[in-house]
Amino acid sequence: MTMAMAMASSASCTVSFRNSFGLNKPSDLGFVSSQLSGLRICCPKFPTPPVTASPSFPAPLPIVARRVCPFTGKKSNRANKVSFSNHKTKKLQFVNLQYKRIWWEAGKRFVKLRLSTKALKTIEKNGLDAVAKKAGIDLRKK
Repeated sequence: MTMAMAMASSASCTVSFRNSFGLNKPSDLGFVSSQLSGLRICCPKFPTPPVTASPSFPAPLPIVARRVCPFTGKKSNRANKVSFSNHKTKKLQFVNLQYKRIWWEAGKRFVKLRLSTKALKTIEKNGLDAVAKKAGIDLRKK
């Protein structure tokens, strides 16, 4: 196959491609250059969809459970990890959070909570209603 025949077949392919999208002028096509081989790849210019994220409606963030006890407010502590050579590097000491099913007497049902072991001891001592009321937690939602 000669070079002229190859160019003629690619030109007819481009023309049929343009005609299939209703594009007749070369200016209707957008050209993108490939980074791998330097070839120009033609693609029709389609209208871009509007961006949905705006200042009034921020993009949704993934839901991540924080390492904070809702009853006591305990959270991670920044501390130093000290090696044998007394080299100090920062580390986080996390709260001992546990998932527990606790009987809620006022609601006559179990409530599943993620709380620290300190809060668990406080609930055993004072009762779930008193601790939840002091922390401002509504147990009816859970």
